[in-house]
Amino acid sequence: MTALVPLPVVIPLLGAALTLILPWPRAQRAVSVLVLTATLTVSLVLLVRAYTEGPMVVRIGGWLPPVGIVLVADQLAALLLTISVAVTLCVLLYSIGQGQSDLGEGTPVAIFHPTYLVLTAGVTNAFLAGDLFNLFVGFEILLTASYVLITLGGTDVRIRTGSTYVVVSILASMIFLSAVGLVYAATGTLNLAQLAGRLDALPPDLRLALHLMLLLAFGIKAAVVPLSAWLPDSYPTAPAPVTAVFAGLLTKVGVYAVIRAETLLFPGGQVDDLLMVVAGLTMLVGVLGAVAQSDLKRLLSFTLVSHIGYMIFGVALSTVAGLTGAIFYVVHHITVQTALFLVAGLVEQRAGSTDLRRLGGLARAAPVIAVLFFVPAMNLAGIPPFPGFLGKLGLFQAGAATGGALPWTLVAVGAATSLGTLYAASRVWNIAFWRSYRTATDDPPAPLPALMLGPTVALVALGVTYTLAAGPLFNVTADAADDLHRRAPYVRAVFPGGTP
Repeated sequence: MTALVPLPVVIPLLGAALTLILPWPRAQRAVSVLVLTATLTVSLVLLVRAYTEGPMVVRIGGWLPPVGIVLVADQLAALLLTISVAVTLCVLLYSIGQGQSDLGEGTPVAIFHPTYLVLTAGVTNAFLAGDLFNLFVGFEILLTASYVLITLGGTDVRIRTGSTYVVVSILASMIFLSAVGLVYAATGTLNLAQLAGRLDALPPDLRLALHLMLLLAFGIKAAVVPLSAWLPDSYPTAPAPVTAVFAGLLTKVGVYAVIRAETLLFPGGQVDDLLMVVAGLTMLVGVLGAVAQSDLKRLLSFTLVSHIGYMIFGVALSTVAGLTGAIFYVVHHITVQTALFLVAGLVEQRAGSTDLRRLGGLARAAPVIAVLFFVPAMNLAGIPPFPGFLGKLGLFQAGAATGGALPWTLVAVGAATSLGTLYAASRVWNIAFWRSYRTATDDPPAPLPALMLGPTVALVALGVTYTLAAGPLFNVTADAADDLHRRAPYVRAVFPGGTP
């Protein structure tokens, strides 16, 4: 069964090669959907096996670690892998529907499908990477693909904002690669399981320096304050499907890397206070930016930043309960944030704009879109009984159990951020959906393509389903958090005979 571990990386790469040489758009679309469906099936199998049998490890080329590259599908990796591939499949179907209905978009299909599958391969490789350099490679694969996707269409605005995104990403990659080199120079290995022991033996000052360098690189990729200014300017200008998949996945890969670093490589909570301060600032700055926006996509981009703070807060608590809440919130946020950006694409499709000053009356003109916005918006704001409320409640309980001035301050900041998110969502609802206003929405509406509505409905429904399955899902995330906290299951899976 370990032979399945590389397939979430290999299948999208092979699919990308096939779609690149196929000259027929319909064939490209069919191959892309088939590839992601197969990848999702494999991911589900890996998820079940990881939770029933423990971490699965494959040694590429038969080379034993630490010499050879290893891919590890533990509970955390398998869970995020499954959710991420499910989201990418929904967004792919949405993009196909948008391409069929919006022939003026100018998106070259021959470029989109191969690049999208390469992006998927980069995300899956990052989740499965068992060494720091392969994690770096995963980041570079997904970032290289994202450079193409964020500038699709070649408009002046997309090229300009895409350039900012590229420059910041390259800077983060340079910091990450420099940290990788220094870690290897200090320890003689890049294997994560082996580093778990060797980093503990380093002098405290050197260990802290390496720790901070890696966190700096991961913080840029996760878009935490003060390293997040690039995100609200870059994401809103891309095509709706691209923005949705970026919002749902790319920052979460950065959060995933932070979780790995804080649990496997640098346990002990040496920088917990710093992470809590960063988490609080990320919540506040993000939500304040959101309430000040007059464009729906920019508003959602700022809420994306603010809710990264909840995840970092859970990690900073350095407890099983905190990690449980953080992982639950990552799963919830991937789904809900992606759904909201897809809804923003539907609004743009229906009304011709996402500028709130040009919108109005959508609740009457497009009631389906109104419902599709309202449900995930309330979910994101943390209104009971949605999973956004359950995730925040889990984090607040973990913070209260930890005690101390900073955790309690973060609980208060988190509650204020939730209220700010509710205010921002209510403002969008009142302006764009509830008020009467003569816009393009007063014209006879053109029917929205089923392939745009269907995936959006599916993601909104999935977000609601987390409420019904909250108990089992919390058990799953708690098991993953416990394994992360103990470290031993991961290390023993890679080195059954003991760490060399």
